Amino acid sequence: MFVQPIYNILLLPDVTYYFKKDFFSDRYDRLTEDNDILFMILKKEAVNGQFAKDDFYPIGLSAKVENISEEDVVQIRTVDRVEIINPVIEDGEISASFAVRPSVEDMSPDEEEASFSALRSSLLRFVQGYQWGLWARGFILQRKNIFDLASALSEYLNLTADEKYRILAADSIRARCALIETAVNEFMEIAKVSAEAQEAQKGDQEQLYREAAIKKQIDYLQKELDDMHPENISDVRKFEKKINESGMNKEARREAEKVLNRIRQEGKESHEYGLLYDYLDFVTSLSWKEPEFTPIDLERAEKILDEDHYGLKKVKERIIQQLAVMALNQKQYGSILLFAGAPGTGKTSIGQSIARALGREYARISLGGIRDEAEIRGHRRTYIGAMPGRIMEAMKRSGTSNPVVVLDEVDKLAKDYGGDPASALLEVLDPEQNSTFTDHYMNVPYDLSNVLFVCTANTTDTIPEPLLNRMEVISFPGYTAVEKYHIAKKHLIPKALDTMGIRKGLLKINDRALRQIIDEYTMESGVRDLKKNIETLCRTAAVELVKNGSETAVSVTKSNLSDYLGRSLIRAERKLSAKTPGVITGLAWTRAGGAILFIETKLTKGKGKLTITGQLGDVMKESVQIALSLVKSLYPKESRVFEDHDLHIHVPAGAVPKDGPSAGITLTTALASLVTGKAADTDIAMTGEVSLRGGVMPIGGLPEKLMAAQRAGIKRVFIPEDNVDDLEDVADEVKEKLEIIPVKKVTDVLKKVLG
Repeated sequence: MFVQPIYNILLLPDVTYYFKKDFFSDRYDRLTEDNDILFMILKKEAVNGQFAKDDFYPIGLSAKVENISEEDVVQIRTVDRVEIINPVIEDGEISASFAVRPSVEDMSPDEEEASFSALRSSLLRFVQGYQWGLWARGFILQRKNIFDLASALSEYLNLTADEKYRILAADSIRARCALIETAVNEFMEIAKVSAEAQEAQKGDQEQLYREAAIKKQIDYLQKELDDMHPENISDVRKFEKKINESGMNKEARREAEKVLNRIRQEGKESHEYGLLYDYLDFVTSLSWKEPEFTPIDLERAEKILDEDHYGLKKVKERIIQQLAVMALNQKQYGSILLFAGAPGTGKTSIGQSIARALGREYARISLGGIRDEAEIRGHRRTYIGAMPGRIMEAMKRSGTSNPVVVLDEVDKLAKDYGGDPASALLEVLDPEQNSTFTDHYMNVPYDLSNVLFVCTANTTDTIPEPLLNRMEVISFPGYTAVEKYHIAKKHLIPKALDTMGIRKGLLKINDRALRQIIDEYTMESGVRDLKKNIETLCRTAAVELVKNGSETAVSVTKSNLSDYLGRSLIRAERKLSAKTPGVITGLAWTRAGGAILFIETKLTKGKGKLTITGQLGDVMKESVQIALSLVKSLYPKESRVFEDHDLHIHVPAGAVPKDGPSAGITLTTALASLVTGKAADTDIAMTGEVSLRGGVMPIGGLPEKLMAAQRAGIKRVFIPEDNVDDLEDVADEVKEKLEIIPVKKVTDVLKKVLG
């Protein structure tokens, strides 16, 4: 069978067509009379004769060659509408099977003839007023039925390829006739409007025809104008194209088309035009298409994490586990990760490394200080100045539907009359809900299930329990001095030199100077202050390089370090220089890492009054009461001193608020030391809460506390026995320099410290 692609011609069954030789191109010589032909309808005009399966509509026509004239005009008679089956395209040649698609005979011959006669009469009346009317009259009278008439007039009807195909594809004869009548009537109305010679039509149906004709002519002319000047394409056409190409879900497409219709109807003069434009611009800028899963290379991911971050072994292992689960499932899967730790420990930057390891886009959302739910969910469009929420803004910035999104500082969310943003985050981070996340501004669901969310926080204490339950907490321990040294050598110094424009070799910082910066100029768990000091050093060196000539190298040593950084303003806490009864060293956790603190107690003549200073919180004040009761019960004779003396307990520094359940054994030991007059060694520190029964209860933040002890020169540390397993998270460098003594009861501490 001869298979012929055909574009933008209205083909109908049982109609005779005439084609010139050029229509068949170089395949004309294969045609013979009585050839069977299969017409396959193209959706758009082919470029350079190249075809693909998707270029064809599924319904075509079978036909037969009736005559080939000496003038190379081919007479073809169409036969049946057919369904195209398995088209094959090889080297520009097309072959296909087909099955006849019968029409639904829902019009009697008399009804069909009546419809044809009415339409022909309308056309004959229409052409009377034109110069070419006599020729057109003969042309119309030659047609034998409504389908013959439609085929003959099709090139004048300004029908699109889709509209012509819709007529062919209609199974119902009645529906096919109705489509033809509508097309011909619209054609006549367009001609009347164009000539501006027709008076206003009477009757509702004629008015509808006129309105449709005007709109269609405007669309047609606008399309022509847009094709001529693509750079000046109209907003309506631009958004039509973007909506069609966006891949939106049904709800989003329905809403977008609704807004587009308002723009089309109201025009640019409408006071709402700007709002409608901004909405369409936003929703069509989002990526709606389901992303293809990219294979995950775990070895490459491990390499990237090691390149970007020194240490953090357990954190990296957990991230690799998450990526491995995603690789097996071939989709986003697993818990929402919450990186919790002190500032400057790499929580945010490791999110960038995850994105690079996955080959995905990266977006960061800062949540610190947000107190309005609309910042997460967006504003409803009924409000003036309505905007989408930060989640969807991040999706727009990323340009994809599967980015890595870092939600920074979730512990600093607030709430007021504007709502609770933490509650709004529940839907974002819940894998069971976020596939249909609905931003108030968009008012349509958007699938966030392919997004890898990573959250960061300095502490989990302020995160609401329902939100915290949806996340898996991964603790970021503070860096040891050795780790800081390697981070500075590998990352901070090269980056600072590059930022300041200092060429390699022009600035040398020897190892002793670098260690002095770490020990004497910074006091933190992270490396943020270390980074600032290195940048300050580089800026000072840059001044020297410019003054002395850029080829003279600058060397920074321990002896001249103060020339570049000035004297150190950090007063790091060190262990006590002399032991004193009633003074014990405790360990505390802060958002900036670990710290040592001294519990100081003093007795003065009085009547048993208790004074507490140092801005202690309620928890620590309760610990004081428990410690005092324990000491009175353990040392009944010595404790009589409390009856005729006032007790003063102070925890420096007085300007810093302190609270938390980990000072119990320190307070108890300090009071026991005071009443017995026995001083504890200065190289001893301790952490742990006590119960009224004298038991030592577990605490949190052990790695940070032990690092603080090691920095302060402490040699022995007492910890709760229940915290022994947490020692796995403590760096070997710290454990090697400390004697860590687990205790179960406060009496164990008192025996070993006070004898």
